[in-house]
Amino acid sequence: MSSQHASSLSHLKLSTLIRSYLEEDCPGNFDIGGYTVGSDIKTAHLYLKSSGVLAGVPFVNAVFKELECTVKWMTSENLLPETKKYIPQTAIEGKSYTYTERPILLATITGPANSLLFGERTALNILSRCSGVSTVSNRYAELAKDWSGTIAGTRKTTPGFRLIEKYGLLVSNVDTHRLDLSHMVMLKDNHIWSHGSITLAIKKARSGCGFTSKIEVECRNLEEGLEAGEAGADVIMLDNYIGCEVENDAREIKEMYPGVIIEVSGGITEESLEEYLQPSVDVISVGKLTQGYECLDFSLKIQRE
Repeated sequence: MSSQHASSLSHLKLSTLIRSYLEEDCPGNFDIGGYTVGSDIKTAHLYLKSSGVLAGVPFVNAVFKELECTVKWMTSENLLPETKKYIPQTAIEGKSYTYTERPILLATITGPANSLLFGERTALNILSRCSGVSTVSNRYAELAKDWSGTIAGTRKTTPGFRLIEKYGLLVSNVDTHRLDLSHMVMLKDNHIWSHGSITLAIKKARSGCGFTSKIEVECRNLEEGLEAGEAGADVIMLDNYIGCEVENDAREIKEMYPGVIIEVSGGITEESLEEYLQPSVDVISVGKLTQGYECLDFSLKIQRE
């Protein structure tokens, strides 16, 4: 199975990243567990054990490609395999039914037994986290499906794991936002305080980035937003706003500077999201997508002959 988003990944970066993860798990010269099982060709089954969105397929493929194993997927990314089914509990509850979890077979992986076990934990770590990001992102995307704007992530990612977490956003059709500091200039409060004013900070930033990069400015109130618009900001972030206050300030800024993009960020949860889904807001960025996600449960089982 090929992933819809796999082509967005650099093969060189992917290979380098996966090798670093494998070397982290076995930095020495010996894998005694692998020596114990040997190198006979075996087949392992990859199971999903909790409900959620599957994401991270290209990374798992890359793990086992490095170890000369082959992966055959039974399902696609961005699907929600249902791990729960009704089981009759007639002996206890008469004719009522209850939920029970059942593992879902996602893929078969074939290769030397020691290679399968070498890659097991790295692959499962990647899948559980990438799928966790995609699962929570999917919930936000569903809540905002009737809104014309964009739900986005942030740069609040796990060091060394950003590419995978950003990929998890993509799978659930959530915007990645900036991938790193070179993607768009963002002037936050510390930048502005260090340089003296919003206007001066934007002028200095523009002299460095030229016309090829957008400049975004973090603003705490309408006055700062209007100053940023006047100074030529491309994106104005209304930060830590109360939901009921967003639309008035966003609309006023848009009336003065129609071409500006309005982003809202800061402490937005699933429960409060609806308050920010306003017509004058273009982007809502949510740190919880890559900070507050719950990992999904996967397992890999070598099949007995």
